[in-house]
Amino acid sequence: MTLHGLLQVALFFGVLLLVTKPLGLYMARVYEGHQSALSTLLGPLERGIYHLCGVRSEEEMAWKRYAQSLLLFSAFGMAVLYVLLRCQQDLPLNPNHVGSLAPDLAFNTAASYVSNTNWQAYAGESTMSHLSQMAGLTAQNFMSSAAAMGALMALIRGLVRRGTKTVGNFWVDLVRTILYILLPLAIVSSLILISQGAVQSLEDSVTVPWLQSVNSGRALISGDQPNSSTRSAGTEQVLSLGPAATQVIARDLGTSGGGFFSANSAHPFESPTPLSDLLLLLLQTVVAAGLAYTYGKMVGDTYQGWAILSVMLLVLSVGTAITYWAESARNPRILDLGLDLSITDHQPGGNMEGKEVRFGIAQTALAASATTATSTGAPNGMQDSLSPLGGLVPLVMMQSGEVILGGIGSGFSGMIVLVIIAMFISGLMVGRTPEYLGKKLEPYEIKIASVAVLVMPIATLVATALVIMTEVGRGAMANPGPHGFTEVLYAVTSMANNNGSAFAGLNANSFLFNVSGAVVMLLGRFWTTIPILALAGSFAAKKVVHVSEGALPTHTPLFVVWLMIVTVVVSAMSFFPALALGPIAEHLLMTD
Repeated sequence: MTLHGLLQVALFFGVLLLVTKPLGLYMARVYEGHQSALSTLLGPLERGIYHLCGVRSEEEMAWKRYAQSLLLFSAFGMAVLYVLLRCQQDLPLNPNHVGSLAPDLAFNTAASYVSNTNWQAYAGESTMSHLSQMAGLTAQNFMSSAAAMGALMALIRGLVRRGTKTVGNFWVDLVRTILYILLPLAIVSSLILISQGAVQSLEDSVTVPWLQSVNSGRALISGDQPNSSTRSAGTEQVLSLGPAATQVIARDLGTSGGGFFSANSAHPFESPTPLSDLLLLLLQTVVAAGLAYTYGKMVGDTYQGWAILSVMLLVLSVGTAITYWAESARNPRILDLGLDLSITDHQPGGNMEGKEVRFGIAQTALAASATTATSTGAPNGMQDSLSPLGGLVPLVMMQSGEVILGGIGSGFSGMIVLVIIAMFISGLMVGRTPEYLGKKLEPYEIKIASVAVLVMPIATLVATALVIMTEVGRGAMANPGPHGFTEVLYAVTSMANNNGSAFAGLNANSFLFNVSGAVVMLLGRFWTTIPILALAGSFAAKKVVHVSEGALPTHTPLFVVWLMIVTVVVSAMSFFPALALGPIAEHLLMTD
């Protein structure tokens, strides 16, 4: 660990905190229907969309109708995307003439993007046409994220309202999220990313000569005339072009994760410079952090939002520190060989395998933690090359339910569910009925919260066991032992938590993985979203009760610590045995 690396991490957290309040305040005004800075420009367009689609913006929905609208919208989007992927060979904007996807891969990809997972069992630059990238994948990055933010707004309204059956209008929440929040941020960020050198075009691939090639033991420098032997050894490279910058921005802003290139942010055409890397990391986290302030503003107590955000950032900071420390440490196996990779006496060489030299260990460790904490799944290095403890942190971040900032909307909704669990446990400890924001937490709410918490661990562990039990599943593993088990556990965890990142080393493009993975991704998304909306309806119908002196305040440092403990313990109870078989066992073997 170096001072330079620590300053990089500190800069990220400092900028994130700096923009949290203004962005959160702006989003609160958007969702509450107040005038905002963009209302004059976008207001007529918003009203035109409602008129064109037959939406009555003043008409509100009960939670069941809200859920039905969300599911109908998602099902329609999945069907359209599936047809697009199956027919892309015969559609325009396909300059590289890529073929259509197989039925199982198209089904997996459609489920992946509609569930905001963006799991990729393919290489984007060689599998997708420009039309599929733009009209299919980039569009779903916005729409699936907007649907999750709408569900969060319904839950917040449920906590605020009293004695009512309605929680808002899904179509209004969807349009406002895309129009006033995601699109403006995406346009500005895309221009910045393009200015840094990210690719944005509709051209096909180009072939360029290598700057240096190998020819019978001698280097061929650019400008030399290659002969047949140098050409056969390789003197040219095919570079994929396309509308990468806009998809990358939509991916990170929507915490979706699907890269234009298979290498994601490690590819220089997606993230060319350290500045672009910082921008992408901020985009993954800024809306999720801003929603904490939005929450506090809408419930009438900003301390509530700051308390929950404190838990998120503290856990993310600890995870980043562990990853940075683990990747900075020297590998004992290499030291046993008598090799010392120290740069200087004061700067020991760490694990640079799978890391981009233009980013270094600190920024790679930060990205590995943040991209799994936020459900983005777009790292700037190779997760499979992380040390055992470094790879443990991304797994834990996902297995916490991705509530450490989490996906925009879904992450904060999950954290409120954990708040309900924490209040219920504290109520049991003192022998009184728990309350939250003046609403009593009764058996119905606890049951619904339990369902939302348990679906993901059950789906993850059952699917992992099924993969390990089958010949096809074991045959897909490129590595034996604990590391191979970690690859499978990581892949299934990523799907069930709608993250989309991969540990690599696993051949996931098979009928088994494509179909079972699609089911797991859809369960992980919608079987938790529906309980969230059920909680919203239940809370909206409740009356506000007087908060007694025995109630646990939910905006104090004590509550922050208690919520952190509950978050960690709930995850550990579900996944520690599996982690012990994977990264923990691998670490012990490495240090033995």
